[in-house]
Amino acid sequence: MKKGDVFYYADEFNLSWFPTLRAMLSPVGQQVMIPTPRQPDKYYGIGAVNYHTGETLVPFRRRKRRQEIAQLLQALLEKHPTGTVYVAWDNADTHEDDEIEERVRAATGRLVLLYLPTYSSWLNPIEMLWRHFRREVTHCELFETKQALLVAAQDFFDRYNQSPEKILSIIGSQAQKAS
Repeated sequence: MKKGDVFYYADEFNLSWFPTLRAMLSPVGQQVMIPTPRQPDKYYGIGAVNYHTGETLVPFRRRKRRQEIAQLLQALLEKHPTGTVYVAWDNADTHEDDEIEERVRAATGRLVLLYLPTYSSWLNPIEMLWRHFRREVTHCELFETKQALLVAAQDFFDRYNQSPEKILSIIGSQAQKAS
């Protein structure tokens, strides 16, 4: 990589109005009750994390189609108007089609997509960020409204973007220490 180039790991995650559940302690003989909404409603976080700085870009969308994936790539290019933007992600079908290829061609060599092996989520450090997000924001938590869920989700990423060294620690990046 040359000076001015950036390297991102990218992926999507489900942001369901249903609380994510995990093991909890409770008094003997009492079961913890977690309320759930009548209708599950999903949003998607479509995001990228800069492996060298820890900065994230995570828009929330109602769908995770190729169009939304292409919008993420465009946002990364706009964020970095010079240099090459490298994006490593999985082989999801939303990552490979004409709309994505069109973005790559339009970037005239400034956007390089790197595909991780299928079923190898452990190779993508952004998965650790998604797990941390769920632990901190959605585990065993029912938000009163979908809007409250989206606000809490956005607040998480805004807060962590203020302390990118925390994100580097979460994703296991040694990049800042090596600099």
